[in-house]
Amino acid sequence: MQTTKGNGSQLLQLLLKASKELEPVGNCFCYIVGMNQNEPDAVYVYEVWKDEAAHNDSLKLPAVRNLIEAAGPILDRHQLESFPNLTIYGGKASL
Repeated sequence: MQTTKGNGSQLLQLLLKASKELEPVGNCFCYIVGMNQNEPDAVYVYEVWKDEAAHNDSLKLPAVRNLIEAAGPILDRHQLESFPNLTIYGGKASL
């Protein structure tokens, strides 16, 4: 996600908070947030959900709704990227 100038750290903090809120959500297998030092206004999120319905259900959670509301004003709408939905066949995620 690309933010408006100077707001990458703020978005990072919002998404890290969201990751804590999603810890008890059983259908969320992975929610990883990171940044590239060379792109201070970009934040990358890698999510793995049980299925599309589980992800859609997460968008109804109060914590996620609050995140979307808080992040909206600092996102650069001209730089939103869309990545494909993948079918995951295996791997490992833990921090």
